Amino acid sequence: MRRVSALLLAAALVVGLSACADPGAGAAPQDSTTPDTCPQASAPLASLDLVDDVRTATGGSTACLSSHTIEPVSDDTAPELPVTVTDSEGREIEVADVDRILPIDISGTIASTVFALGLGDQVVGRDSSTQFAGTEDLPVVTKTGHTLNAEAILELAPTVILTDTTIGPKEVRQQLRDAGITVVVISSDRHLDTTDELVTEIATALGVPSRGAALIERLDADLEASLAEIAEVVPADADDRARMLFLYVRGNANIYYIFGEDSGADSLIHAVGGVDVAGEIGWVGMKPMTAEALVAAQPDVLVMMTDGLESVGGIDGLIERIPALAETPAGANHRVIDMADSEILSFGPRSAEVIDAIARALYAPTPAAAEPAK
Repeated sequence: MRRVSALLLAAALVVGLSACADPGAGAAPQDSTTPDTCPQASAPLASLDLVDDVRTATGGSTACLSSHTIEPVSDDTAPELPVTVTDSEGREIEVADVDRILPIDISGTIASTVFALGLGDQVVGRDSSTQFAGTEDLPVVTKTGHTLNAEAILELAPTVILTDTTIGPKEVRQQLRDAGITVVVISSDRHLDTTDELVTEIATALGVPSRGAALIERLDADLEASLAEIAEVVPADADDRARMLFLYVRGNANIYYIFGEDSGADSLIHAVGGVDVAGEIGWVGMKPMTAEALVAAQPDVLVMMTDGLESVGGIDGLIERIPALAETPAGANHRVIDMADSEILSFGPRSAEVIDAIARALYAPTPAAAEPAK
């Protein structure tokens, strides 16, 4: 219960922050192929040029995916409708038509799951975080960051909306219900260990339970393989493992937050064999950063969203704006891992790829896109 409450609070806060400043809002989806800035994305991790000491490595690095395409499951069983589900808010809802699906949340995870279930052709719109291949021509139905645009949604005439409490306001969700649209609120709990539950919720609501089972089987196998590959390079001694901290930044709005325990960022850090230093200092959820917290945490590595790092002028600009960072190993070594805003916390079909990408940036870093090599 504490994890869910903390995550809901964090999600609500992100909505507010994004409304103030979201440089990626409405951005075009990513290309389906790996950019030249990510040459090591598909090579076996253990075969790369690994750092000698992950705690003292220097410089920034960008975590990037080997592909921006969501691969659908091979199961093409037709949806069995109508189906009655109880959503995460306790409402009993009948879903009778999935011809026009609108999946919207703050991370693009619901949309990526719908595409992975093989129902991408029925998706009629997207949120500003849905930026993977195949969504290029979908209209964006969020405004001022991640706020729902009721008029834009009604114009699309969706037959079912899949959303969660990370995006709102709730009054708009009710307005859509009042207009006769079926709205299913999916659980907002986003961690590596809740991916199967997320897939089950969405597949059940869309009447494709067998596709959901097939997707879970694939995702579990992918995650197990990625974790096993990462385990080969994680230092055996816990004292030698990277001390990591997730920092959320929007420099143009003077916003600086630490993502702590139960924020979802802790899942990423643990998965790559790092030490979540926010948890060590008792940081739960998302809270405004303080100089005292940074100095107390003493991170070796900062993990950030790419747009956030760019918003402060790269690593040098980050340290200039947050002088306390210079008193940490991460600041002294300019050690920052950045990853695209639309990918880094998108738990779901890309979970295994995301942790794999962060592990590569941690153990075999290449120059970060947000901080070019000099």
